[in-house]
Amino acid sequence: MTGQLAFVESPVQLLNVLEWAHTQAPDRAPGEPPAPALTVVVLSPTDPMSRGQLRRMAQLARDEGLAVHWQEARGGRGALVRTLRRLAPPLRRAERVIIGDPFSRYVQLLLSLFSPRHLTVVDDGTATMEFAAQLGRGERLVRWHRKGNLGPRELVLAPVTSLARRRLAPARGRTVEIFTSLPVEAPAGVEVTENSYAWTRARFGPPLLTGGADLVGTSLVETGVVDADHYARVVAELARAHGATRYFAHRRESAEKLHRIAVETGLQVVRPELPLELIARRGPIGRTVVSFPSTVVHTLPLALAGTGVKVAVIEVAPEWLRATASPRAQGFLSGVAGTAAHEVDRLTARAAGAVGPIGPAGPTGAAGAA
Repeated sequence: MTGQLAFVESPVQLLNVLEWAHTQAPDRAPGEPPAPALTVVVLSPTDPMSRGQLRRMAQLARDEGLAVHWQEARGGRGALVRTLRRLAPPLRRAERVIIGDPFSRYVQLLLSLFSPRHLTVVDDGTATMEFAAQLGRGERLVRWHRKGNLGPRELVLAPVTSLARRRLAPARGRTVEIFTSLPVEAPAGVEVTENSYAWTRARFGPPLLTGGADLVGTSLVETGVVDADHYARVVAELARAHGATRYFAHRRESAEKLHRIAVETGLQVVRPELPLELIARRGPIGRTVVSFPSTVVHTLPLALAGTGVKVAVIEVAPEWLRATASPRAQGFLSGVAGTAAHEVDRLTARAAGAVGPIGPAGPTGAAGAA
């Protein structure tokens, strides 16, 4: 493992490493190793859905000429020590380190021990927007759906997080790049490079389009942000209003919630084997794709450019939020919806879970939405 080293913990992170590698050499033939060499280390999660998608993404990466190492980083007692011992030498030699989740405790620990000369952060969802904002303001790194108070675990790890945040910022002898499809304001000294999903479009599709619509699920219930009853009601309303037949589940959605959606709405619940951008590009896919505020309202228009698929985002109303949700949740979700691409339609949510008319989503239209 030399040259460039990428750490990924989710399928989307690995997809975006492939997109980044494509921008470095867009004319590189499939299977031709990149120069300099790029090694991907999968810090394997524990949940089966993520592991399955990562296995399939790892094979796609190998087909593209990347070296992929699967590391059971959370495999019981001693896994952390074994992982650090294994990764220390290549980390010291790596000219560039690529990470997908700057909020990851594992990545933060690695960065606190080894300071890369060049650092690239690729998307792992809308958290990239929060990372860029917090880095620009010099704040500690906290996921947007977390409460502000530090728990016992956060207090213990605070020194690690603080050092990692400094290592994630540009400094003398260190460059920082954010490779993203999301609208972020570049912190001072950070280079922002656009991810246009050129690799996805070059390798897959165009897809066969079906009639009606597909719905895209979210883990907002599982993360404690949105009330489960409100979520189920809105999914049912969306399915009726748009003639949807399929519900693409987020990999973190619980089996209990998905069973409820299937029974109450009649939707076919699909657990994708790959990130949705690839599933949609390969097809078949509905002529309309409706999503809650998430990364896909930014990425799908790029991946599906020129196919005729329309993407719509449903705004999250304040009454859907749980009492325990982070105070930042409403503003963050409104920002995700409001900064969607111009061609993305916005569905306005009314009280009691009803869904209002479709209208175009402008770059700032939902910033103060209720």
